[in-house]
Amino acid sequence: MDKQRATDLAQGLHREIAKALIGQDEVIRQVLICLLAAGHVLIEGVPGLGKTLLVRALARCFGGESCRIQFTPDLMPTDVTGHAVFNMQSGEFEVRKGPVFTNLLLADEINRAPAKTQAALLEVMQERQVTIEGRPFAVAEPFMVLATQNPIEQDGTYPLPEAELDRFMMKVLIEYPDEPAEFNLVRERTLDKIGDRLDVEDLQQLLSAQDVLDLQVVCAKVTVDDAVLDYAVRVCRQTRVESGLLLGAGPRATLALVRSARARAVLEDRDFVIPDDVKSMVPAVLRHRIQLSPELEIEGASPDRVLVDLLERIEAPRT
Repeated sequence: MDKQRATDLAQGLHREIAKALIGQDEVIRQVLICLLAAGHVLIEGVPGLGKTLLVRALARCFGGESCRIQFTPDLMPTDVTGHAVFNMQSGEFEVRKGPVFTNLLLADEINRAPAKTQAALLEVMQERQVTIEGRPFAVAEPFMVLATQNPIEQDGTYPLPEAELDRFMMKVLIEYPDEPAEFNLVRERTLDKIGDRLDVEDLQQLLSAQDVLDLQVVCAKVTVDDAVLDYAVRVCRQTRVESGLLLGAGPRATLALVRSARARAVLEDRDFVIPDDVKSMVPAVLRHRIQLSPELEIEGASPDRVLVDLLERIEAPRT
């Protein structure tokens, strides 16, 4: 697959998903960048903004397998990964694979489950395999976890541990749509529609599993000049010494920043990365990897605000 074909496919996928998720173009864009960069995405927003609809729309446009897990307080790790059971007829243990063995895994409301269940995804998100009874089992390629969560301040939720957050390439915030978008949304979703069922049946399948793998190969080959690469490294390293931050971004964040910048370049119909690609991806890639000091939290500061201030003080390459 050449770069132009990759760009056409990615942009077509964006347009198709936008038919279902109205008024959230930037959110769709960031999720697609994560898909092209072979990463995992955490989508956060209050109930009713379309988090699950976005993932279902992506799964509908994708020809591979998809599976949904509703995370609840009583969900067990083996309900996610699978387990071994004893077969009375054969007298042997058999492995029953869990829903994690798929291409697109929707972990719906992931912060409704306790930490031990959340941790069931740690190995598969990093190693693309699951260990059951001491035996490793590889998952299909491509593999992507799309997790949704409500803000952790809400009742009945468990904050995700830092190790799990770091496995997500990006944390995407979905906000309320603006007034014209909400007007179009209400008009579209109430005309001849009964109830509030999430309907994605009208969307077309545009990609096969192999198409996604080919897209990821194209993105991995996008040119990144050493000056742009140095810019990405300096941004991430600054978070480790920034005043007011208790925790900075590690090397995995730097890798994710460069990979997502490459994917953005393809979506923008370029075969090279520019500094703006890196700069635009900083909030989504780093917001969940830094930890503010209590003083900044008391002042009402947000990770995004800190990152914007940091970018203003780091000089980007001009050529």
